[in-house]
Amino acid sequence: MSMEYKSTRGGAAVNCVEAIIKGIADDGGLYIPSEIPKLDRSLSDLKTMDYRSLAKYVIGKFFPDFTPEELSACVEGAYDEKFSREEIVPVESIEKANFLELYHGPTLAFKDMALSILPYFISTAMKKLSYSDEVVILTATSGDTGKAALEGFKDVNGTKIIVFYPKSGVSEVQERQMITQEGDNTFVVGIDGNFDDAQNGVKEAFNNESFRSALKASGYELSSANSINIGRLVPQVVYYFYGYMELLRAGKVSEGESINVTVPTGNFGNILAAYYAKSMGLPIDKLVCASNENNVLFDFFQTGEYDKNRELKLTISPSMDILISSNLERLLYEISGKDSAKVSEMMESLTKTGKYTLDEDIKSKLEDFYGSYTDEAETLETIKQVYEKHGYVMDTHTAVAYAAYEKYLKETGDDKEMLIASTASPFKFTRSVAGALGLDTEDKSDFELVYELSEKTGLEIPKSIYKIEEREILHKELCKKAEMKEKIKKLLNVGE
Repeated sequence: MSMEYKSTRGGAAVNCVEAIIKGIADDGGLYIPSEIPKLDRSLSDLKTMDYRSLAKYVIGKFFPDFTPEELSACVEGAYDEKFSREEIVPVESIEKANFLELYHGPTLAFKDMALSILPYFISTAMKKLSYSDEVVILTATSGDTGKAALEGFKDVNGTKIIVFYPKSGVSEVQERQMITQEGDNTFVVGIDGNFDDAQNGVKEAFNNESFRSALKASGYELSSANSINIGRLVPQVVYYFYGYMELLRAGKVSEGESINVTVPTGNFGNILAAYYAKSMGLPIDKLVCASNENNVLFDFFQTGEYDKNRELKLTISPSMDILISSNLERLLYEISGKDSAKVSEMMESLTKTGKYTLDEDIKSKLEDFYGSYTDEAETLETIKQVYEKHGYVMDTHTAVAYAAYEKYLKETGDDKEMLIASTASPFKFTRSVAGALGLDTEDKSDFELVYELSEKTGLEIPKSIYKIEEREILHKELCKKAEMKEKIKKLLNVGE
């Protein structure tokens, strides 16, 4: 049994194994399944499954080229004791707001949910395709993907991983997590630009034929751990199913009853996974796309025009500081009736002019989504109010999502149970969270504030960042954004 994966821009189809290895299609498009698979088991059946069993079922629908034994090995290897909670993804509820806590993995962010399993997918795919080349995982990060990818791929045979991050665009804790990363095959490079610069540099490396040929001649094949890789995106579908089943088990919804989902959104992968879950048959009604002050997606859902021609703002929710939401291309493919020529036209316009506009018939297909955005003051006030009223501590990204939920509820009156993607631990953004809760943050490092936040809230400091400020810095590489390809060659000892 197999499933074709097509490029959003019309290139040759491959199977899922090849799509995972390649990461991005040869024509620069993103791989998508020829058809989004449908549920063939009842919700009452799925309700009996733990996280691992549910993962095997959902992922298996997308990746039938993996044998059940191969898929089981990937799932069991990924979702083990590296997660601090036995249930992997606990759900905490405040009235009809249900926080899907995706941050109990080794790097304290939702990226662990997919990046714990992606290395197993890639190593299994390499064996199935009899790969002799070494796979180089090339990744741009706005803070969380980098550490999660480094942790997932460290010392995985047949791979190297290179992570680029904006030197001045991540929190102290995020940066220290990356630059203290162990592993003989890991490389971390700070660049003098923002996340979009890093992401564009990575895309340029993938799309530069002479550069890839030079790496190929030295025995290297590029792949990606960003959510442009379908092997990264599909595992994210699982946790929306799990969240729904938790609400079902708790009696908050009845079988088949619809819920809404709110996702703090930057690169659009996490909310696209929820869209895929809905397309499979999970009872989701509205998808609330929550943006920070980099509200390019909010404007898109309001107007049908995507326009990145604006200043990128560095905010207290840095993982959302993105103006080019790469995974939106996959949604465009679906709502355009799988019109790869139309998608290519829009992506070319984005490259040349920084914007594109949807036709009216395509724009009308956005009705599943509701766009909202939250400014800095609202984000901090949300953290403060929720803690004071409910004793629940949110990070800055989750606060953006909760504020979007409140706005949606006020504007629409739609009070279905809301599943909110809680994407990071408050300890990853201690300065902002501590300040919002009234702690004095002046002249204190993020690391000092970790201990003060724990003392105030009673939350236990996660082991992965306990005394992280004392760990040895292992990565000191820096480069200009225009020099990323040369830096990659140097790190891999690839000649001209």
